[in-house]
Amino acid sequence: MRQFQAIQPRTATQISEPPIARFLFADTRMAWLWLIVRLYVGYEWITAGFEKLTGHSIAIGSFGEAARGGPWVFSGHDGAAMKGFVAGALAQATGAHPAVQGWYAAFLQNVALPNAAVFAYVITFGEILVGLGLIFGALTGIAAFFGVFMNLNFMLAGAVSINPVIGTLALFLVLAWRIGGYYGIDRYLLPLLGTPWTGTLVHKDETKPISNKPSLAS
Repeated sequence: MRQFQAIQPRTATQISEPPIARFLFADTRMAWLWLIVRLYVGYEWITAGFEKLTGHSIAIGSFGEAARGGPWVFSGHDGAAMKGFVAGALAQATGAHPAVQGWYAAFLQNVALPNAAVFAYVITFGEILVGLGLIFGALTGIAAFFGVFMNLNFMLAGAVSINPVIGTLALFLVLAWRIGGYYGIDRYLLPLLGTPWTGTLVHKDETKPISNKPSLAS
């Protein structure tokens, strides 16, 4: 009973993360690993977005091939491909064990389908921006977060494909946001921007208090 009385949850304001987590997600010595992950996930996003933008593939192994359904935007029939995607998702929302849940099917039917052209542009340029952000290491954590968000929506719409793989990798990039873009633009951008809880980190060293310890030299 005394052991429970000694516990004071309200006095515990922070639980330190384990050393292995700090090493993987916050130590610049591991930045090379996240560079590899970043380039792979960024490549998948940029190729997917470019295909929707132009109607042609730039992926390794299928470079120059025409995409099925053509471009999603700037085509004279914007939203047609998006409507086809939504129709395929809605077809999976029936049966005893539907791949698409009813609540998400309602969103597709009532929101996405009537605004198919708008969603086509949002998805196309969203994929391109996420891909560019990851490849160049610019706001890596934010780019990876929106990548995870799109992955989640694709999976909810019944499109599995490679989404679980790149979605999981992007989730790790979100956790490694401090060093994910160390070999990239974030190495210079993040210290300049700082965070909402620290502000810019550029002049932090200049504001450190000067030690008043006496010199050892006499």
